[in-house]
Amino acid sequence: MSKTVSQSGHGVSRRAVLAGMGAAGSMAAAGTMPTPATAQTVTLRWWSPQTAPAQREAYNFQIQTFEAANPGVKVNFEATSDEGYPAQMAAAFASGQVPNVVTHLPSFAVSSYWQNGLLEPFNDVINMIGPQNFFEGANRIYEVTPGQFAGTGIGGSAANMMWLRSDLMREAGLTTPRTWDQLRAACQRLQRAPVFGAPLPYARNSMTSLIFITFVHGAGGSIFTPDLQVNVENDAFRNALEFYKSMREFCPPGATNYSWGDSLTAFVSGATATGIYTGRVLANVAQQNPRIADFISCQPYPTISTSVPHWTFNDFPSVMIPKGAPNLDVTKRFAAHLFRADGYIRQLHAAPGHVLPVLKTVYESAAYQENALIKKYAADVQIMSQQASAGHNLGWETVRHKPNTKAGQIVASHVFAEAVQRYVGANEPMAQVVSGVARRLEELMRA
Repeated sequence: MSKTVSQSGHGVSRRAVLAGMGAAGSMAAAGTMPTPATAQTVTLRWWSPQTAPAQREAYNFQIQTFEAANPGVKVNFEATSDEGYPAQMAAAFASGQVPNVVTHLPSFAVSSYWQNGLLEPFNDVINMIGPQNFFEGANRIYEVTPGQFAGTGIGGSAANMMWLRSDLMREAGLTTPRTWDQLRAACQRLQRAPVFGAPLPYARNSMTSLIFITFVHGAGGSIFTPDLQVNVENDAFRNALEFYKSMREFCPPGATNYSWGDSLTAFVSGATATGIYTGRVLANVAQQNPRIADFISCQPYPTISTSVPHWTFNDFPSVMIPKGAPNLDVTKRFAAHLFRADGYIRQLHAAPGHVLPVLKTVYESAAYQENALIKKYAADVQIMSQQASAGHNLGWETVRHKPNTKAGQIVASHVFAEAVQRYVGANEPMAQVVSGVARRLEELMRA
């Protein structure tokens, strides 16, 4: 992506934006713009569900540097949650009290909000950052309306990487599993009390839904056809359900209630021999269980057979500006500021490998590459970066698929998590579960 993107049909060049910012600075210096001494402080609100202590430190640095460069502006950070953000955003839109900037929500949520007229165009911010600085195609998923960008990525992710313990694998005489049968056999060999084989989720939540979608693709299927027709009444979906059920015996009893943090902790703590997560595993192991730090590695998650390619879930952690956000000009400047190298690299280093850079200029920089964990696990970070760059999610299942702006509502409905619970937990007949999923998806797509 190398050319300047336009907004609302009018070209907005990066040079013009920067010139405008420079003019604003000159006006402030001349005393013709409001300052804390002459006007009320402008307050921006920043929402994110990513709130680990190291990330909060990075956010504080970004806030402080922006406030220092913009006298009279104050930024307040407010935590949301991965499971709770749909209700939190709905309440904000309903009340008209929207935050200025929201980060780290998945791209399919951004697409849904855009389709419903709830976001400001992001073209100006992309121009401030510099379109040429992004990896090629990084913003394609956000161009829901031709020529208009609903947001951009704060990073990339590879959320369904398979994490392995090389020490346990070696003791069991195992090699890296490539297929589901090999994975199941490995978990069977590795499961020795108190260690379980895997930390798959079986709760009624977004993690179960999103991880199950990866298994449908791992079976060679998809949830929708490329033209967005429901596509679940087939062998791929049934095989995914059957295999997911077969893995329950290798997961801890608490997996019935697992969400992202629980699944992560199960592997990091040593409670399971394999894991399924992003690169946050690296930092958490270093901080919480360093005794296994030399024995962890990741690979793409197995599929039903070697003829079915890996499918990586990249939720494309995003940045967006809600429609009606006050102080829009300074809001856009703050959104662009989040990509300034010093602060952006701090944010990425807060959880190395968890959120991967979308700016090639940052990925290639010595400042990013010199991080101790990125150096130690260079091969794993490279694998995750490769997988993330080819990653997809329900909002864009393959390169052949149209963008699905209903993906956010579908995930929030828990239709897939409920299917898992009905088939695995309640032992309902397969045909009944699958036909119920198909009907529900048709309803959601029509809504």
